[in-house]
Amino acid sequence: MATEETRNFRSSYYEKVGFRSVEERKSIEILLKEKPLDMSKLKQFSLRFTVPQMYRNLMWKLLLGVISPHVESHTFIMDQRTQEYYDLLEALQSMKIVTDDLPKHHIFLIMWLLRTGNLKLDWRAQLEDPPYQNLLLISSALHNMFDNDVDKFWISKGFFQYVIRFYAYVQILVSATLKSLEKEDQELYSHLEKVQALDAIPFTTWYCSCFAGLLKDPALAKIWDKLVGGSCKILVFVAIRILITMKRRLIQLKSAESIVECLCDITEETAEMIANKAIELWQQHGSPLTPASHPDGLKPHAPNQRSKGFSNIY
Repeated sequence: MATEETRNFRSSYYEKVGFRSVEERKSIEILLKEKPLDMSKLKQFSLRFTVPQMYRNLMWKLLLGVISPHVESHTFIMDQRTQEYYDLLEALQSMKIVTDDLPKHHIFLIMWLLRTGNLKLDWRAQLEDPPYQNLLLISSALHNMFDNDVDKFWISKGFFQYVIRFYAYVQILVSATLKSLEKEDQELYSHLEKVQALDAIPFTTWYCSCFAGLLKDPALAKIWDKLVGGSCKILVFVAIRILITMKRRLIQLKSAESIVECLCDITEETAEMIANKAIELWQQHGSPLTPASHPDGLKPHAPNQRSKGFSNIY
């Protein structure tokens, strides 16, 4: 136990003084010099480390399939992506859908729906459906993480496609969360069960939005590095760390409603701590370094189970 505590302290200290980030930056720079780029190694890096901010745009575009492993083709591909972006935007402007007062993250989602042939005539009502509300939260967070609108749209598109792949596995993730929480903190689990909060905590929304709208963007980026690397199980450990981190407040509350309300109040500093502790817990439980064909090797309850509202987006 002492050895583990020493290791955690050392890692935390190195990160604070910048040694760890320098080492990770050098490692990723070496990987990005390979021709063609080794996608397996880049995924492993994303799973093992936090992607340095200066390389996150490039890394996510690579891992989400926006650009190819062949560096020499990047300029041509992004030229084509840019042209398609403006073609979609112009089409929506011609249809009087895109207006000056429509938020950018709404525009990105609508462009994606148009591109996939799933945009409905009553698109405003369509965006009110829970699955699309979750994607809007993701789109909003991505909008804040990057600068270039073309990059924002294509990263959003790649993220949407990845996220809806594990929507069919969300109930498995919820079940895994409850079992793990009971093992990690029996006292907290018992209290939440006693006040009937376990059914009230919006685990499904948390997972379908990947905690966008709940955790601040710097913390989200660290968690989403693991998602983009191929692990949706990281979400389970984020949920557990949220509950354990806020245990002192939660244990004093006597109703499910007050507990849910409390969980909506997470500061940026607390979110950062949650992200770091969640990643540590995920690593302790055998974080995958080789992504499976299905998210983390999970299998849905039904062979072709898909979330309502996404049946045609594959």
